[in-house]
Amino acid sequence: MNVKRYFAPSAREALRALKAELGADAIVLSNRAVEGGVEILALPAEDVGALPGAQRAAAPAPQRIPQPAPRAPAPSVEDDDFQVSLSGRSPAPQAAPRKPARIIRPFNPPRMETPDYVMRTRAAALSEQYAIDDWSAPEAAARPLATEMPPAPKQPAPAAPPVRAAEPAREVEDERIRSLQDANVQLMKEMAGIRSMIERQLAGFAWGETRRKAPARADIVGELLEAGFSGVLARRLAEAVEEEASPEDARAAVKNALARDLRAVASDADIVDRGGVYALVGPTGVGKTTTTAKLAARCVVRHGAERLALITTDGYRIGAQEQLRIYGRILGVPVFSVRDGADLRQTLAELRNKHMVLIDTMGMSQRDKMVADQAAMLTGAGDVRRLLLLNSTCRGDTLADVVRAYSGPDLAGCVLTKVDEAASLAPALDVAVRNELDVFYVANGQRVPEDLHLPNRAYLLHRALREQSAESPWRLQGDEAALMLAAGGV
Repeated sequence: MNVKRYFAPSAREALRALKAELGADAIVLSNRAVEGGVEILALPAEDVGALPGAQRAAAPAPQRIPQPAPRAPAPSVEDDDFQVSLSGRSPAPQAAPRKPARIIRPFNPPRMETPDYVMRTRAAALSEQYAIDDWSAPEAAARPLATEMPPAPKQPAPAAPPVRAAEPAREVEDERIRSLQDANVQLMKEMAGIRSMIERQLAGFAWGETRRKAPARADIVGELLEAGFSGVLARRLAEAVEEEASPEDARAAVKNALARDLRAVASDADIVDRGGVYALVGPTGVGKTTTTAKLAARCVVRHGAERLALITTDGYRIGAQEQLRIYGRILGVPVFSVRDGADLRQTLAELRNKHMVLIDTMGMSQRDKMVADQAAMLTGAGDVRRLLLLNSTCRGDTLADVVRAYSGPDLAGCVLTKVDEAASLAPALDVAVRNELDVFYVANGQRVPEDLHLPNRAYLLHRALREQSAESPWRLQGDEAALMLAAGGV
């Protein structure tokens, strides 16, 4: 048998190829849908005798078996001139046929998806999806299919509150974000610790290199740190020391550099002789009222009591106004008390003919919010210049905090108080030099007016650069100066 196989994307194309090669009398043995198209097996008409069924039909018989009437062929959608027979057997050949009879084998075309089939399939898929994804199983079971119209409810039922399924997911996400933030904070702390350790090691290396190349410079930096100078100013002053300098030359070079940077006023020309309105400000207990009385006494000696007036804004401290009034009666100077900015402006307007007006302000911490209100009141009262009183017994960082709080364009300069109580003047001079403040006076006691002096530059430098004794616990040993520089970040 010569069985032919035909494959095409559709049955129509496969049948067209079959007819073109075997003719219209070819026998279709089978057809089936395979991947990518349709497969048809066919046999030429002249090879029909080789089939087992055809050989049995050709055997001699006593009489001719009539061929059963063929059923009506099913209509074909592939080709109009192709007919299909449902009979599986081929008729026996005639004795002398002029032309072999055309035998048509049954053909079943591939199934086609009708619109009804597609709608039923999609409706079933949608209903299954709703049953899986819905959060309420009873309601999902009661929900109709997409192809059906839901029945109208007889009575509106109260809507159940929706279950907030997103809240657990949101809480999980928030927890994850918090965990990441905590991890970032911990990482930043570890990085800061590593940075601090590296800076200390680098400072130690730099200190060792400095001691090797310029031992006098390294020694003078340690002495400045012992005295109370900040690391920033100590290193800046040490730059004036040559690498081959001796310890004595190093101290002399540092002293000269500090003397050039210290802005000490040499006379009373800027305060008493020039006159004006000055407000003495500063933290509590720094000596504002006593210093006001000392300045008033200096002005009375030079210009007379009638050219001076005293004002107090300290209504908080008990006895503050009475203390200034006692000084005023002793000096023969009027004392005025003001409550707010408007009262201060009016009082200053009445005293505009005075040569000098001194304002004693209320003492407050440098971290008090009222410091800004006090500065605004003085600035709004007119041409008022402020004198900042610095306690020489405080640490350098505390004095730096005070200057930072009371700084401003109307800050004329500073007055160093309690110099007699300080072990070293290095912190006070350090703050004055780094902030470029004019030092107008030095107060070294409570006596009025004896304990107020003009700044003696040599005396201040001697007190600031005085070396620590060998048995002092504040004397640095070994590489402690390098550790202090590293801790200060300089």
